[in-house]
Amino acid sequence: MTVQADAFVRSLYDDAAGPLFAFVVRLTGDRVRAEDVVQETLVRAWRRAEHLDPGSDALRGWLFTVARNLVTDLRRSDAARPVAGWDDALLPDGPRVDDVERATQRFVLAAALGRLTPEHRDVLVAVYYEGRSVAEAAERLGVPRGTVKSRTYYALRALRHALEEGTSASR
Repeated sequence: MTVQADAFVRSLYDDAAGPLFAFVVRLTGDRVRAEDVVQETLVRAWRRAEHLDPGSDALRGWLFTVARNLVTDLRRSDAARPVAGWDDALLPDGPRVDDVERATQRFVLAAALGRLTPEHRDVLVAVYYEGRSVAEAAERLGVPRGTVKSRTYYALRALRHALEEGTSASR
């Protein structure tokens, strides 16, 4: 019976799996669920292989009926279960991962800024942290605009180097 049932299900799969899958996708709108339903339908056919007539037109109708009933069972099951979701209001008011990541980045950046010369640090704070234009930073720092531009360039290079050193030192 097992060898015959296996051959029966293989031929059944070759003949009916494609149309059955398309039918179930239309019913569910979900390809993954449709694959599961088709698989379960063919398993049920394999279990009942000795009672099913391979050449019968009724066999195809039986397969589609089983598949439709399985989809109906899935819908009923889904309706009976509450939808699983995530509610941020249920979480404690502890720090979020983003907050921890930002705090870590600030700590690393502050340590790297501390390794810069005061001139480089001041120009980066004025331009990037305080959001000043080159002209405003020049006025605040009491240096020419060109000096702010060149210090910014070299300060960024020094900061990049300090960050790379800090990263490699922590590993």
